[in-house]
Amino acid sequence: MGNEAAAGTGRREGQGGGARAAADGVEVRAITEDELPLWDRAVARGFLRPHLDEGTDYRRLVFEPGRSLGAFDAYDPSRCVATFRSFDSELTVPGGAVLPVDAITAVTVNATHRRRGLLTEMMGRDLAAARERGSAAAILIAAEYTIYGRYGFGPATRGHAWRIDLQRATLRPDLRAAPGRTDFVTMAEARKLGAELHERWRRTQPGAISRPAAWWRLHTGDVTLPGYDWKEPFLALHRDESGTVTGLIAYRVDDVWDGPVPDCTLTVVDFLALDMPTAVALWRLALSVDWVRTVVVENVGPDDPLPLLLTDPRAASPGRDSSDFLWLRLLDLPAAVAARSYRAAGRLVLDVADRDGHTAGRWLLETAEDGTGRCTALDPAAGDAVDLALDVSALGSLYLGTESAVRLARAGLVAEVRPGAAERADLMLRTAVQAWNPDGF
Repeated sequence: MGNEAAAGTGRREGQGGGARAAADGVEVRAITEDELPLWDRAVARGFLRPHLDEGTDYRRLVFEPGRSLGAFDAYDPSRCVATFRSFDSELTVPGGAVLPVDAITAVTVNATHRRRGLLTEMMGRDLAAARERGSAAAILIAAEYTIYGRYGFGPATRGHAWRIDLQRATLRPDLRAAPGRTDFVTMAEARKLGAELHERWRRTQPGAISRPAAWWRLHTGDVTLPGYDWKEPFLALHRDESGTVTGLIAYRVDDVWDGPVPDCTLTVVDFLALDMPTAVALWRLALSVDWVRTVVVENVGPDDPLPLLLTDPRAASPGRDSSDFLWLRLLDLPAAVAARSYRAAGRLVLDVADRDGHTAGRWLLETAEDGTGRCTALDPAAGDAVDLALDVSALGSLYLGTESAVRLARAGLVAEVRPGAAERADLMLRTAVQAWNPDGF
């Protein structure tokens, strides 16, 4: 659905499963399905879109009892002043395993009810319930950087945008494209074949998350949501010689002319390739469309070799959307550590601060030559010497290998208690392929 997060913070309040009266006569509780129209309007208002049409049809598709919270003004129970939703998802971690995670979205607090602890109440309740359900972590897309660190989230993936000037460069002629064929398909075909491809692709990319059926329906126009300005894209699939789908590209083209001269921009909105030859075949399509003078790639991995595929890499300039994207909050350290693989053997004692208590304490992180790892709780009274002291939000940034412990230590976000510990952490945690997630939610 895109980046759904809005401000609303305050003092920490208690956690609980049922309705709870928060400050100033506001009740936080799970909504019923009948209340979706009211809740939908509150989401639109929170994202400064108060004049949108109703989006209840889509909301019903993704509704799960107990997972959508609302804050209601006791003086007017029909007034929903804050919203919050979560759903179960899967996150691919280094090594290809998937981690069960709690995906958080639709977070809003009305400007009239900020600083009353409403977001703190909803977040605390959801994270506690997620851990009870067995989620090892929670994820979200942070619209504002300064809000979510206080709840234990840290930026865990980065995206990169590129703007390619086709009058300066094109794809290198020596690159080998995958044999097979590339064809445009209908949106109905994309919902089926694209979903099947994504299920294979996401297990090859650390940081990728699952795409539920409702995602495909929304992104192919089968269902609409006001505020999500969908227009049918050009969508092509690449098949290998056996007919197996190995790649997908979706793009739109702005029809712009400078007098009699075409000056169109092609914007890539989705790109999946199981291997580099398939990627070359799809880029060759995108970079050779008639009338197009500029190609904008909205989001690819931060280490994607795309500029190096061009005859002149300088023709690709970074786009303004190059930034942090997926944020992660660890809830179960032993489960999360055991799920991923590691490139080097090592041992670290971590002193983790977590104001909500989910991961607070002293932990022994051990990785083995075979790539496995484990995390064991230590008794602080035992006297084990600490290597790194850090908040759970910093640990979330390190978990997928995206961030550097050395960099965080230099910024004062990690305390290197034992000299050389940050460099050792990087040897253990950094990955050959950087984590990347292309999907908002």
